[in-house]
Amino acid sequence: VQLVESGGGSVQAGGSLRLSCAASGFPFDDWAIGWFRQAPGKAREGLVCIRNSDGGTWYEDRAKGRLTIHSDKAKNTVYLQMNSLEPEDTAVYYCAADRLGCSGYGISIYEFDKWGQGTQVTVAS
Repeated sequence: VQLVESGGGSVQAGGSLRLSCAASGFPFDDWAIGWFRQAPGKAREGLVCIRNSDGGTWYEDRAKGRLTIHSDKAKNTVYLQMNSLEPEDTAVYYCAADRLGCSGYGISIYEFDKWGQGTQVTVAS
């Protein structure tokens, strides 16, 4: 299993970024993908996930309205569109995969077994 995040970078407050999570080594159409982030000195927290089997999604409150998840099965890639970014969004962003993840009752790091290496997002005020 391999997950590779990309698309991170530095932006001004109010800007946008689109992160990508390229997946390989597992049946992409049957697994769930989640996006998480970890700011310096803080615990890793869940943002949004998608079940590729039926397209179901779950957004944590912190993600609603500004973040959108999209899965492209033809490319085995999941995208995270982030708009109206704020300095508080500065963190390393990770994608994760699991066969049974994204159950619809929140997003937990314990639901996901496979992880990417992360991509840094820095939002300047």
